[in-house]
Amino acid sequence: MATAHKQSGELKRVAIVVLSAAILVGFSIAYGAYKKVYQTNVSLNEEQIELYLPTHSSYDDLLSIIDTSSWLIDHSSFQWVASIKNLKNHIHPGRYIITDGLSNNDLVNLLRSGNQTPVNITFQRFFYLSDLAGHLSYRLEPDSISFASYFTSDSVIASTGLARQTAISLYLPNTYEFYWNTSPQQFVLRMQREYESFWNEERRLKAEKAGLSEIEVSILASIVESETKNIDEMPSVAGLYLNRLKKGMKLQSDPTVKFALGDPTKQRIYTNDLKVNSPYNTYLNEGLPPGPILMPSIQSIESVLNAKDHNYIYMCAKPDYSGYHNFAKTYNQHLSNRKKYQRFLRKEGIR
Repeated sequence: MATAHKQSGELKRVAIVVLSAAILVGFSIAYGAYKKVYQTNVSLNEEQIELYLPTHSSYDDLLSIIDTSSWLIDHSSFQWVASIKNLKNHIHPGRYIITDGLSNNDLVNLLRSGNQTPVNITFQRFFYLSDLAGHLSYRLEPDSISFASYFTSDSVIASTGLARQTAISLYLPNTYEFYWNTSPQQFVLRMQREYESFWNEERRLKAEKAGLSEIEVSILASIVESETKNIDEMPSVAGLYLNRLKKGMKLQSDPTVKFALGDPTKQRIYTNDLKVNSPYNTYLNEGLPPGPILMPSIQSIESVLNAKDHNYIYMCAKPDYSGYHNFAKTYNQHLSNRKKYQRFLRKEGIR
């Protein structure tokens, strides 16, 4: 009996040792797994970085991008967590903000969710759609050729209800949020929504009261913006051109000649330039040109819709560097203002 009792005690001790060892091993495995999942695995020298995952990327493409990075501490543990959470079948292209101190769980959840961070896109005062395309290609995934070819395709222009010469008026300069992998088609659809939202009933009624269509407002706004950079002067300039239109006078706007010459940023206009044969030359043609000469800002559009009511039909740059103008009701007053400006140029040595 004593021997049997002794053997039983030994068996219990062995069982306890084995069980304890199993518990320790289990705990060790569990703790190792916990560390792989929740321990910090992103170390940055800055607060955050951007991770770009191109359209049509696979899981292997993602691993290649991450493998070339220096911010992931343990690549094997990341792949282990990614495998458990089936990241391979939940790849979402886009722009992701990676912050310092993320765990594998945080990182995999971020990528798996597709919760990418939008890009702020600001654009203004472009002369051509190709300029807008180039600007967008620096901030969004598609290249400039993809944007430009889509913007100018006959089918896309037709779908907007605009003409080739007026297509640029669809794109209202502002700051917008877009996902990095926004396609040209998605971009245009967004611009259509913004355009339709902008042209509400109140603005349409103002345009109608001024005797202009929405497109004509944009065309005149582009001229106003080209004539003055001072927002507070835009309504006065708009009022002047509206007066000329009502009187059947030619607009005689220098910026339209620059556009007709194919050189919108040309500094000086000479007498010969005024003879260029183009529907955009408002020294030769009455009324508005066939399309905007640049992408008009919301401020310049509003200046046409809320133009100042006055009797001015002439303007000339002030003899200073303010960018403002002297306005005149008669040609003689205009000639006097022009002589002052010419004397200023000669004094400044500008020819």
